[in-house]
Amino acid sequence: MAISPFEERYRTEMNSVFDDETKLRKWMVVEVALAKAHAALNHIPKGAPAAIESAAKNVKHGRVIEIESQIHHDLMAMVKALTEQAGDAGKYVHLGATSYDIEDTATALIFIEGIELLEKRLGTLASALKRLALAHKGTVCIGRTHGQHAVPTTYGMKFALYYQELKRNLDRLAGAKSRISVGKMSGAVGTMATFGKDGPAMQNLVMKELGLGEDPVTNQVVQRDRHAEVICAIAITGALLEKIAKEIRNLQRSEMCEISEPFSAKQVGSSTMPQKRNPHKSERVCSLARLLRGNVLTALENIALEHERDLTNSANERAIFGESFICLDYMTIEITKILDGLVFYPENIKRDLELTNGLVMSERIMIFLVESGRLGRQEAHEAVRLLAQEAFAKKRHMKDLVLERKLLTKKEADELFDYSTYTGQAKKIVEDAVKG
Repeated sequence: MAISPFEERYRTEMNSVFDDETKLRKWMVVEVALAKAHAALNHIPKGAPAAIESAAKNVKHGRVIEIESQIHHDLMAMVKALTEQAGDAGKYVHLGATSYDIEDTATALIFIEGIELLEKRLGTLASALKRLALAHKGTVCIGRTHGQHAVPTTYGMKFALYYQELKRNLDRLAGAKSRISVGKMSGAVGTMATFGKDGPAMQNLVMKELGLGEDPVTNQVVQRDRHAEVICAIAITGALLEKIAKEIRNLQRSEMCEISEPFSAKQVGSSTMPQKRNPHKSERVCSLARLLRGNVLTALENIALEHERDLTNSANERAIFGESFICLDYMTIEITKILDGLVFYPENIKRDLELTNGLVMSERIMIFLVESGRLGRQEAHEAVRLLAQEAFAKKRHMKDLVLERKLLTKKEADELFDYSTYTGQAKKIVEDAVKG
């Protein structure tokens, strides 16, 4: 029975990138690259790398687990299992390397694959946001600041905002990928002592074979700022998905119901209240974002290892690396589905625009009074402020009070209280934001 929800409930394609079988195969890919470098430098027979590479295909994960249960060292268990299969070439497996020459270099390969899957997934989300931004660039709705009605905006603006933030998150992931795409072949404390004068050439050959950059200086491990940056970038991206999901949740509240996540015909909202249409998919995204942020703290703690390294990073990385990638992958899939099926309620959007009886057009009235030369800026602000307070207290429409005080003509009032004409450059902002 699965313990982690990421094994079944939130499982995605990302699981196969981080599972133990994949890790084992990546370890052996690095071992083969090491053997090839040794052969190129005439340290071992030319045929040994091919024999080791062939042997790697026959190593069973179960056998590695069996050996580990006896020796209590996972990497060395792989070395022994590979040696068993390699015949005479087995004597050259892992020659001169320390465990984390293999593990950290393999981790870079795994991270690259994981980030590339996230980039693909987030690209699909970007397309959904772009589509919604353009489709709703003219869908006027009330803007809210501090939880209060502000002035009109458009739904297109919301989605364009998310689109631009997603682009920045993709940039962050790309930057983090460039800095995690390095490996090491520098030995127990980073001095390359086991490789002698050929150390730099050895590392260079291995990394070229694997398509990685060389970490210019290490101790026993690749430094954890690189990994922490990736986990941070993942968490920041998760925070955007939470932002989108939270907006949907809030706008789906019964008293607003301007939009809602899709709700299927057979879906159950509550075990006791049959009427409920809970935004549980959006709530799940918000919940998982908290998990991502928690993993950031652990990743940051791992940076300050003692001396040339200690093992305090190892156990938690088995959890936070795969979990963070799988979590964000799942969240991205879910929020994309939500957006693809998002339901709009135009009558409620229009109702909420009028909810405050025209008070949200106070800014526009103030600006008009100034631009028309009738009042100075501060005088106009105070006059409109007092009228707004009166309209609120007496539950009267702001337009009626403005006309009673003869601050505007009927024609001017009709124009100024047209919500659809007070969205400024929203359409252009949206179009420019999603170009390219």
